[in-house]
Formats: sequence, structure tokens, C-alpha cells
Amino acid sequence: MSNPWTMKMEMFTGFTDAEKRRLDELVAARRSTYRPRDDIIADGAHSADCHVVLSGLACRYKILRDGRRQIMAFLIPGDLCDAEIFVLKVMDHGVAAMTPTVAALVSGKEMKAMLRETSNLGEALWWGTMTDLGVLRERIIDHGRRNAKERIAHLLYEMLVRYRMVGMAADDTYDFPITQIDLADATGLTAVHANRTLQKLRAEGLIEAKGKTIKVLDPDGLKAVAQFNGDYLHLDRAHEHTDVGSRASDLV
Repeated sequence: MSNPWTMKMEMFTGFTDAEKRRLDELVAARRSTYRPRDDIIADGAHSADCHVVLSGLACRYKILRDGRRQIMAFLIPGDLCDAEIFVLKVMDHGVAAMTPTVAALVSGKEMKAMLRETSNLGEALWWGTMTDLGVLRERIIDHGRRNAKERIAHLLYEMLVRYRMVGMAADDTYDFPITQIDLADATGLTAVHANRTLQKLRAEGLIEAKGKTIKVLDPDGLKAVAQFNGDYLHLDRAHEHTDVGSRASDLV
């Protein structure tokens, strides 16, 4: 099985065998392990390397001076944490592990080379950046226009699609080991309101939440509640090729 980074980017374009080997070698060369709450890269820090999540769960976050935290995005296997770091002097937000997490370290020099190439790899990396921005735009819409039920439904459905992209949502079930506080910080709600809304989705038979696992019982129903439109994920190739399309395109 391909590494999750390759599996994610193949949602946009196909790779040659040589390109797949190159990505495999990059993620195998150097890796680092993080405990829950460890920073993969801190707000205001710099790194010579970019980090690709290979296992576990991480998040993009910002903490205000009074300690309040906003989670802007969850990062799952296959996600590139900090593609911008070799361009910017320092990070303008933090990326932290939420569970035991393993990340591959890819040198900024290698990332620059791939982005500057006229190749499938360069195009796929730019696609990844565009989809990351799309996810962030959806969080803006969450806070500006979606109600609590729509916000949480949208987040859970989006996570289902993204886990499907990397082959980690069998039977519409995926690991999502976050706390009520994490969910609140990601949706701009209080922990009590977030939990109450989650229970409503359960009571309506849309999801099942057991421990740290989410099972989407009614994908169409959850999608309708969320008013989900997956165009922002730009699953171009998944819509056109059955070899990858079955993983995610049927949900969007």
C-alpha cells in the first residue's frame, strides 16, 4: 500500500512508479515521533524541514494571550503540516500532535525542488496547498454563517471524506480521538454546546460515537444537514478514475 501522502495526492493526479518511489523514500528517510500536545512546529518557530503526518492526529492552532485556543484544522495521515515554512521566516500558527503521532521530515530544499519542477509532483503539492486553504475557508463559513448543528455535521462529514481519501474509513468509520474541549475549540462553541449538538446528531441516527471512533450511519443525511459541497477539496482525478474514485468521490 502506498504511503498516505501519496494516496492523498493521487486524488488529484496520477504518479509514475518513479515518482511514487521518490515519495516513499522521502517519508522513509527521516521520521519523528510526538506525544499528545507536543508541538510538531511551534507558533513563531522556524524549521529547515517540512512535516508530513504518517500516523496519528494533529491540529493547526492559535492561542490568544488569555489562553483561549482556536483549532483551525485537523491534520490526518497524508497531510503536510507546514509547506510554507521554507518560504516564511517563522510560522504564524502552531501545529501540535493530538494523539501519539509520527511525522516524516522532508527537507525544505527537497520541497523547493519538487515545487519548482514541471512534474506531477509539483502540481500535486500545489493542489494540496489549495485544498488546505479550502478547508480553512470552510471554517470561516462555520463561524460566520453555519449554526452549531451544521458546523459539527460539516466537520464530521469532511473528516469522513478526508479519511476515505487515504483509505482509513472502512464502513464509514474513522478514528477521531478528540475531547469535547477540542471539538469546541474547532467549532467556536462551548464544550457543553458542542457535546449537546453531537448528541443531537446521535439521537437522529446520523452518527454513532463510541470512545474515540466516529461511525457515520447515514452519510446522505449527515451531508444534507451540513449542506456539504465538496468542491473545495478539488478531487479532480477521483471523479475521473475508478481506481481512486471509490475512496472518496462518491461522498462529494
